[in-house]
Amino acid sequence: MVVLPKPNHHDISLVLCGAAGQGVQTVEEILVKALHEAGFHVFASREYMSRVRGGNNSTEIRVSSKPVNALVDRIDILIPFNSGLRQNIVERIDEGTIIIGDGKELWKELSELGSFVDVGLFERAQTLGGKVYAGTLAAGIVAGLMEIDRAILYNYFEGRFAGRADVIDKNKRAVDAGYEMAQKLKDDNVITVTMKVGERSNNSVVLNGTDAVSLGALAGGCDFLTSYPMSPATGVLTFMAKNARNFGVAVEQAEDEIAAINMALGASYGGARPMVSTSGGGLALMAEGISLSGITELPVVIHVGQRPGPATGMATRTEQADLDFALHVGHGEFPKVVYAPGTLEEAFYLTQKAFNVAAKYQVPVLVLTDQYFLNSYYDVEPFDTSNLTIESHIVESGPDYQRYVITEDGISPRSVPGFGVGLVGTDSHEHDAQGHVQEDFHLRKNMVEKRLRKLEGLKKEAIPPTLWGNEKYQNLIVAWGSTGPIIQEALKVLGRDDTALLHFSQVWPFPQEAAICLERATKLVAVEGNATGQFANLVRKETGIKIQHRVLHYSGLQMSVEWVAQRLKEIL
Repeated sequence: MVVLPKPNHHDISLVLCGAAGQGVQTVEEILVKALHEAGFHVFASREYMSRVRGGNNSTEIRVSSKPVNALVDRIDILIPFNSGLRQNIVERIDEGTIIIGDGKELWKELSELGSFVDVGLFERAQTLGGKVYAGTLAAGIVAGLMEIDRAILYNYFEGRFAGRADVIDKNKRAVDAGYEMAQKLKDDNVITVTMKVGERSNNSVVLNGTDAVSLGALAGGCDFLTSYPMSPATGVLTFMAKNARNFGVAVEQAEDEIAAINMALGASYGGARPMVSTSGGGLALMAEGISLSGITELPVVIHVGQRPGPATGMATRTEQADLDFALHVGHGEFPKVVYAPGTLEEAFYLTQKAFNVAAKYQVPVLVLTDQYFLNSYYDVEPFDTSNLTIESHIVESGPDYQRYVITEDGISPRSVPGFGVGLVGTDSHEHDAQGHVQEDFHLRKNMVEKRLRKLEGLKKEAIPPTLWGNEKYQNLIVAWGSTGPIIQEALKVLGRDDTALLHFSQVWPFPQEAAICLERATKLVAVEGNATGQFANLVRKETGIKIQHRVLHYSGLQMSVEWVAQRLKEIL
């Protein structure tokens, strides 16, 4: 008999996998909502192949009595919908994994991988209306094991299939059958679940990274969104399109990324608060437009969902390899800001802040996420918007208005056409204070220096890194972006009081006070999702401090808690 959670764990790791079209993501949606409504903490992360139809996809759901927000390798329960398990799933199966499936179709392929339990999943689904109901059966089995009120699942199907009584009835019967299967597993002493609901606010909501970035943009006053679909950033486009009317956002699916960035800059010139959503390949096409933002001083927010390159690379996988590119995208020298949220909360507040910073300093601001982050769900408390403001920084132009007048802080007063009597000139060439093209070498020097002076203000507003762990550390782990929660949990696993994590959610301008934390450490370790240690290189460039050890991960899959813990154990 397997007792879950396993010793020394407060959660159960469930993995569902199957071919595209078999409803793996639908089952994930059902279970995440049901488990959360029942009072559990949940974390879910999906990985999928870059094919419209075909290939095997999987999703991991962690169910816990305590908050969880990181990926683990451990699989307690595996429910496969076909025998085509990819190697990355097979490698995670151990002697403690319970595989629940259909013996007639899967026994030969899966019986030697772990403890296989034949529940006749497909055979039972056929009696309920077809194999399409295998997913609902699986959801019922899990919900039954967790002793969730089946009415929660009923409500889900009643809402999803409103007006289709026959479909609702079949899904309800599949839920009931799943509960019967779960009860038999418990009665036969195959699985016993001892975990109970922990303490959790009734107000909490389940969001993913796409939701958090999109909601942050709305809170920042985003009223214009352009994008050319490119995974994993497409979710922001679809979120905004779905909610455009409710929030007064103009959404345009452009013909390509070049059009997307230039449309956003045109909207910015007219006074909008635009955002563009793309991935690394799209950012490459936007480079000239971002440089145009630099010289015209038109504010724009650019969301970048990283995936492995070069070129198309691995279109639906994850990596942190676009940092160097984001830092230097756009020819010429001009200031920009790069944020890299590690949690859903950071994604919301940093994206909201990005619009105000872009408007105040009239610069491009990049929000750097990745596929793993955007496609991961977990429960959070509702975001606090009580102290959030939308800062316009647009002035009314007078008869003597000069759009690019040279100022001490480098920020010229920004107006827009029609707001006042002044002429709002702009040009992609070097220009004078009115925006007229000039080839004056003294003027050129003064304009470059004016734009670069904005960096001083941006540095003062830079968000310092977050220190997690014992403040009297000897060893310091350095990380940025989505890996933060994974490393936090890995350090809990190691249980070392002499080691802390310094996590950066702003990578540029580099927070200068970070040097103090770095200098105090006896041993420094950088953990990154790329092959060259891009952030460690940035740290040395900005502070002169060399990070002695690097833990680098670049397989296309996200690093897990166990993988990080093992690598850190070897170093520390």
